[in-house]
Amino acid sequence: MEKIEYMRRAIELARLGEGWTNPNPLVGAVIVRDGIIIGEGFHHRYGEQHAERDALKNCYERGNNPAGAEIYVTLEPCCHFGKQPPCTHALVEAGIGRVIVGSRDPNPLVHGKGNAYLRENGIEVEEDFLREECDALNEIFFHYITTKMPYVALKYAMTMDGKIATCTGESKWITGEKSREYVHVLRNKYAAIMCGIGTVLADDPMLNCRFSEAERKSDCKSSFELYGASNPLRIVCDSKLRIPENCRLVQTAKEIPVIVACCAEYVQSENMMGKIQRLEKLGVEVVMMPCNADGHADVSVLFEELGKRKIDSVLVEGGADLNYGVLESGNVNKIFAFIASKIFGGGAGAKSPVGGTGIEHPSDCFAFEIEKMQKIGDDVLIEYKRKVNGK
Repeated sequence: MEKIEYMRRAIELARLGEGWTNPNPLVGAVIVRDGIIIGEGFHHRYGEQHAERDALKNCYERGNNPAGAEIYVTLEPCCHFGKQPPCTHALVEAGIGRVIVGSRDPNPLVHGKGNAYLRENGIEVEEDFLREECDALNEIFFHYITTKMPYVALKYAMTMDGKIATCTGESKWITGEKSREYVHVLRNKYAAIMCGIGTVLADDPMLNCRFSEAERKSDCKSSFELYGASNPLRIVCDSKLRIPENCRLVQTAKEIPVIVACCAEYVQSENMMGKIQRLEKLGVEVVMMPCNADGHADVSVLFEELGKRKIDSVLVEGGADLNYGVLESGNVNKIFAFIASKIFGGGAGAKSPVGGTGIEHPSDCFAFEIEKMQKIGDDVLIEYKRKVNGK
């Protein structure tokens, strides 16, 4: 095998932790001696041992001695005590001779210090090997660890003429089955999923990750073989607390957590306080937010609160108004736009993915750039990332 293949194997291993390591990064490691892999591992779950220690454990379990071997690791080894002891110490103690590192860790507790510690203890270190591919593993972690704000992705499905529903409001189904299955793969990667109250009232969604069903039918398999799906925290933006107490989100709140964000000024009546108490008994957490100028719960404040709770990522599956609100907040890092091979027509009578008041001049647009395109069944998925210096 070539060096590139070893690191790509480490990347493949790292992805096995998707949905379970948040807010920690995805990391994979491969130990090699004389062109043969003698141990490999990855970060399985938040709080459990890191990739390097997992690879060393695997090496010993195989009856191999890692002394003098080289290790390929997708992220700079940590050098501080957290929920786990430093990986740098384990590598030194094991007698590893050379460390090939993909990404540099932006965490101030680690950045540059992990690699420096290894060198100070006689280990050769090669940095930035396949860095671009390794960096792509952890766009969520890199954003969260440097800003303390969740990485926000906006997902919507529309027709070729940009509609999310017909003129009568019917929206099931715009995209094909394969695209809908892919959405569950996306949900598994994010710590939280957010929708607006309009979606709850119209569709009574579960907003869970039903990958076990999708895996049997889909080509878009990911990291579910070991632990199954990781259900995200479910968040409803509901300014006036209209959420029905018998909806599926509320009725399953004790199994999969639910936060309802409402505006404090709308819920001061005795009736509303009673509803809050009933929701809380059912397992729902009601969070009071200030109102923005449009009278909706301020999503910027909500994202700040989620960041404080170590919610490192949010997938927004909103209706047109919520989509505009999160875009206007300036917090959207990525957009997943599913485009179906259909046309609905209907002009202004059929909704588009983004509502709100809109902008007056093209120069005021929310600017993104295409990152990736792929065909999924009869649909097209375009991934956009926020344009540098864009609105």
